[in-house]
Amino acid sequence: MPSGSTQFRYTQTPSKVLHLRNMPWESTEEELVELCKPFGRVVNTMCNVGANRNQAFVEFADQNQAISMVSYYASSSEPAQVRGKTVYIQYSNRQEITNNKGTGDSSGNVLLVTFEGVQPNDVSIDVIHLVFSAFGFVHKIATFEKAAGFQALIQYTDAPTALEAKNSLDGRSIPRYLLAQHVSICHLRITFSAHKDLNIKFQSHRSRDYTNPYLPVNPTAIEGIAQPMLGSDGKIKEPESNVLLASIENMQYAVGVDVLHTVFSSFGAVRKIAMFEKNGGMQALIQYPGDVDWPRCSFAVICSLCC
Repeated sequence: MPSGSTQFRYTQTPSKVLHLRNMPWESTEEELVELCKPFGRVVNTMCNVGANRNQAFVEFADQNQAISMVSYYASSSEPAQVRGKTVYIQYSNRQEITNNKGTGDSSGNVLLVTFEGVQPNDVSIDVIHLVFSAFGFVHKIATFEKAAGFQALIQYTDAPTALEAKNSLDGRSIPRYLLAQHVSICHLRITFSAHKDLNIKFQSHRSRDYTNPYLPVNPTAIEGIAQPMLGSDGKIKEPESNVLLASIENMQYAVGVDVLHTVFSSFGAVRKIAMFEKNGGMQALIQYPGDVDWPRCSFAVICSLCC
């Protein structure tokens, strides 16, 4: 198995829950259990998740059983397969699978996110967009303050995409390097909202409609924060930052952290790299020092600047 893929797996924190990618979309729970049972007792599963229904989660009774499965396929010359398709296995961010059946927490396409440990202006709407866009196209974001604290409504295209984001981020923290210097930690508590389509009337630092770039900017909503710049085409022009979002397409071989570091180090010192999956493809965040002088060049991967 390519070393880049192995490195990616071992940089993750072990969990008794495994995340499986590239599953056949019509695969069943029985097939998932059959793949995993040689390594231990499976106590819970979640099949056909993600926008393409090609992902799954499996929870073992013990973390050592999950470690055994990941270690086996990381070192084996024979990949894990379901219906002849190679399945990629990694540790999940979660420690257990929580099924929403019977809990009253009905799934939908809009998430209600509570940001714990921060004040209302400590987390920008651009950081929120960057974090949640890792799981699918974000249509709209509205932030507000309630008794529960600083909150946001985040609208996705469909319920499966919102469910994937919720399962991956609920209980997690926003990466420290995306937060203001005075903020030490920001926990995410996520539930589903009853909303289906958010009514965003203005683009501002508190609300955005990413489907309508011609929506007017509300100057009274800026409150000292820089107004979004508009390009010649009328679309919002995001300012440059020291973090790149790279979409890795048409891979002819496994691309891992080491490969990305080699490519992007050609243009400056790389501080951090984080890899994740979005809509069945791989993406990465690459952080440079804040004073980097951006090169104007093309890569083998498609890159765009993010706030």
